[in-house]
Amino acid sequence: MIKWKGVLFLPGKITNYFAGGNTARGFHSLYESCLDGLDRLFILKGGPGTGKSSLMKAIGYEWNDKGYDIEFLHCSSDNDSIDGVIIPCLKVGIVDGTAPHVIEPKYPGAIEEYVNLGTAWDSTVLEAHREEIKKLNGNIANAYDEAYSYFSKALVVHDEWEKIYIENMDFTKADQLTTELIEEFFAGKSLNKGAKVVHRFLGAATPKGAVDFVPNLTEDIYKRYFIKGRPGSGKSTLLKKIATTADDKGFDVEIYHCGFDPNSLDMVIIRELGIAIFDSTAPHEYFPDRENDEIVDMYKRTIAPGTDEKYAAELLDITERYATNMKSAIQCLAEAKEYHDELERYYIKAMDYHVVEVLKDEIEQEIKRLSMIGQTTQ
Repeated sequence: MIKWKGVLFLPGKITNYFAGGNTARGFHSLYESCLDGLDRLFILKGGPGTGKSSLMKAIGYEWNDKGYDIEFLHCSSDNDSIDGVIIPCLKVGIVDGTAPHVIEPKYPGAIEEYVNLGTAWDSTVLEAHREEIKKLNGNIANAYDEAYSYFSKALVVHDEWEKIYIENMDFTKADQLTTELIEEFFAGKSLNKGAKVVHRFLGAATPKGAVDFVPNLTEDIYKRYFIKGRPGSGKSTLLKKIATTADDKGFDVEIYHCGFDPNSLDMVIIRELGIAIFDSTAPHEYFPDRENDEIVDMYKRTIAPGTDEKYAAELLDITERYATNMKSAIQCLAEAKEYHDELERYYIKAMDYHVVEVLKDEIEQEIKRLSMIGQTTQ
């Protein structure tokens, strides 16, 4: 419990997710969807080590302590950093607008506002290390290129993996299962409004491996469905059909894309129905631990019995090649992070963080002003 201006507050809920990811198709951004609908967006500019993540965390936690729900948009390239924070109730967000998730204002001044943390650095300090900075930036770019190359190779192998199960799938049974779930979720239910649809990532490939926030995202969901199966057993197709039905019936829907292949889906949450259904296989493998949790086994329902055993040798070769490429990709992300940390040290030496604190306070004051306007219009 927090006291602010003489009033006691219970901390709000913190929701964690990724809005961008290092994927088999390169860096993929879902920021436009995640930031849609905000009335005010502060876009932070500045190099590495300028304090963008720390600034956003500080403001996020402060408003959370005042009782506001907040959303942290995590960084897929640095496990300890965030790339954005949103205060949904105030329709306010702050986001790192530097590469690779460059964000251009649609309504500059009216909604979006640039905040340049570069005003806090001493350029002469950076100029003295120009060649080192250029070399490190080159090393970082090369490391990411290698990572994406390995992810792409892993996707080709994954397609081989899927092919085996697709060729042994009973599509009629898959359609029947989908129809059963849609009937269970939506029978006789609809809302007389347009649905709000937001796209996010379930997890991400990071320098420390695969990371997801499934427990956090589903902690207040009444009914969770854990999809089990194999690559190519129809998990993503099932989720896409459920998401489309929710949209058609006016239910707000959170669509979570696969951090490896953004063209695939890994989870759908329909909070107005208290439902979450997600791909619960590696690397985001979970098992029921609550009374209402339920398993949806697509291997048993849709794949010919004995497929695993029949193709055991081929599957072993595929999984080994897939794992090798994924491991190499993660190693490249870790190398990029090491180069980035080294680059940050040059910028940290050049920074006057008192200036950053002033900029943070200016953002804070603007958010407070907006919150007071919101209170007077309610």
